Amino acid sequence: MNKNRLEAFSDGVLAIIITIMVLELHTPETPTWEGVAAVLPTLFSYLLSFVYVGIYWNNHHHMIHLASRVNGGILWANLHLLFWLSLFPFTTRWMDESGFTQVPVLLYGINLLCAAIAYYILER
Repeated sequence: MNKNRLEAFSDGVLAIIITIMVLELHTPETPTWEGVAAVLPTLFSYLLSFVYVGIYWNNHHHMIHLASRVNGGILWANLHLLFWLSLFPFTTRWMDESGFTQVPVLLYGINLLCAAIAYYILER
C-alpha cells in the first residue's frame, strides 16, 4: 500500500479532532476582562490538547516519511492510535466542564497514556 494514503487519512482525522475541539470553545458571556478570565480554563485545556495533537501529528509525519512500506499491521496500529486521539475532544471537554475534578482529569491522563502506548506500538 502507498504510505501517502495512510498519511492523508491520518492528517484528515487529526484535522477533524482539532476542529471538534475548537468548536467546543465559546465566546465570553460578557465583553469584559472578567468575561475573558471566565473562559481562560477552557482556553488552557484546549491549548494543552492542541499541543498534544500537534506533537502527535508532527511525530507521525516524520515517522511515516521514514517508513519504506505500509502493511496491514501498520494500518491497524495507526487506527489504534487514531482511536485514542479521537477521544481527546471528549476528555478535554469533560475535564474542563467538571472544573478539573479528579475523575475527569484522571480519565484525561489515561487517554494520554493510551495514545502514547498506541504510538509506541505503531513505532515498533
